[in-house]
Amino acid sequence: MSEHGSAHGTHERAAAEHGGASWTMAAQATLHCLTGCAIGEVLGMVIGVALGLHNAATVVLSVALAFVFGYGLTMRGVLRAGVGLRAALGVALAADTVSIAVMELLDNAVVVAVPGAMDAGLASALFWGSLAFSLLVAFLLTTPVNRWMISRGKGHAVVHRYHH
Repeated sequence: MSEHGSAHGTHERAAAEHGGASWTMAAQATLHCLTGCAIGEVLGMVIGVALGLHNAATVVLSVALAFVFGYGLTMRGVLRAGVGLRAALGVALAADTVSIAVMELLDNAVVVAVPGAMDAGLASALFWGSLAFSLLVAFLLTTPVNRWMISRGKGHAVVHRYHH
């Protein structure tokens, strides 16, 4: 389906005509990015806590996995649209790097700031609650960043042409 026949294409044209991106479009882009980030973030935190890694090592692992899963989910859709691997990686880098970086900065800062959260253990409501709260904060504060980027044809706007 072409961009002109999709809901994303309609939203992009409307946003371009009005010099900006809608909050709905920005929230959808942020939620898409957050999905990959959350998979990597949670997996990294679980592995780090389960292995008893130092908090800094756990954060580094979480951030690395968030980028891997974030880029991976974007690439999956772009590859399905028939784009080659190298070009799909380029699209993912352009679409998600800023969004993932902002999310990771925010959600890790929140988890680290909650006293005892990373040392609480996997069976702790404090661990899981702080992690869930950190992802909510990341979503809420990254959405305006994505809105600004999309309104300028950057970030997630780059990947819209590959959505079906």
